[in-house]
Amino acid sequence: MLRNTEYPIDWSWHDAQGYGRMINTSGTMTSLGGSIATRRVAEATAAAMPRFARIHEMQARASDMIRQLTGAEAGFLTASASAGITLSVAGCMTGLDPARAEALPADPGPKNGVAVQMGHLCEYGAPVSQAIALAGGQTRIVGQSTLAKDYQLDAALEDCAAALYVVSHHVVDYGMIPLETFAAICHAKGVPVIVDAASEYDLTGFLAKGADIAIYSGHKFMGGPTSGIVAGRKDLIRAAYLQNIGIGRGMKIGKESIAGAIEAMQQWLERDHDAIRAEETRVLQMWQAAIADLPGVTPIRIPDPTDNPLERLQVWIDPAQAGASAAQFAEIFGRQDPPLIVRGHEVEKGYFQLDPCNMMDGQPELVRDILIAVLSDGAAAVGVDAKAAAAAARNGGTQAYMEWLA
Repeated sequence: MLRNTEYPIDWSWHDAQGYGRMINTSGTMTSLGGSIATRRVAEATAAAMPRFARIHEMQARASDMIRQLTGAEAGFLTASASAGITLSVAGCMTGLDPARAEALPADPGPKNGVAVQMGHLCEYGAPVSQAIALAGGQTRIVGQSTLAKDYQLDAALEDCAAALYVVSHHVVDYGMIPLETFAAICHAKGVPVIVDAASEYDLTGFLAKGADIAIYSGHKFMGGPTSGIVAGRKDLIRAAYLQNIGIGRGMKIGKESIAGAIEAMQQWLERDHDAIRAEETRVLQMWQAAIADLPGVTPIRIPDPTDNPLERLQVWIDPAQAGASAAQFAEIFGRQDPPLIVRGHEVEKGYFQLDPCNMMDGQPELVRDILIAVLSDGAAAVGVDAKAAAAAARNGGTQAYMEWLA
């Protein structure tokens, strides 16, 4: 088993704090810490800690930065993208009425529906519908899991305060109403459109296509501290921000995260995206070449399913030739030293994926060598309970909570 010694990886923080080492090739996953911040963002976050600051003043500064980044009329920061959904839904229901904001979620009023296509009701660590319910909203399901029709959306908008459109690799990718059409139907009924774009790089396109509010994660691709970015129409943004006197109190963001998120957004504007893409491509090519000739292993570079400017390596496994299934290999990767966490949510289809984003120096080479060692030893992986490994891909997120401190 490979044990780090030949790779220039800085594990000093993990070792000093007593936390387990790991390599993340699954992407910007909340359970793994979201992403890796630069020293610049970390210093901006830390600099705010020993000082008092007026939060409304900092949020106004954040709004200016969000306007630059997205083209929106205004914006604010909150605890997470999920919190952004809840606050946006609430704001659409209450407007700038503080009494109505304080009444949520128990008394949302008669116009409390939120229309969502059934194929968009995904789970991102929690159900999308729960983010609506936390505001007192009632989910109005549009269409079926693989097909939503224009008239179904139109009919569902009766007594709706908002409509939610989800952009994610988790949602159904065909048969759904396109955003521009979705927005036009909603606007004809006077219903604002909220877009959940937590993991998306496109910071201007959703508002340009008709969204009234677009919500992004500040700690995934943006590389900031844990936060959510809410951008959109000024009246709706003000109403959503007002929710901090009510249900938003438990979703508040502190001065340090505001400062770090502002710095991360500024960094995003200045970032050399082409150079970063080139490095990610180099890493993918290295991994692909390293395992291309292994029996039963077919690595293919694939584009991001929601058109983010990145690729991943999709590694198809033929168990008859490789000696074990994709699920079994994914389990073995997680038992290495350090554990290699692959993108395994679709292992039942016969593949796992590798995401090259957020690699620390030395990690790509260690990943390459772990891939070769594990995928060359099907005999070790075949001992893993295949059904249990596949089930873990479905149940593991919840099971980890069930087992915590047990």
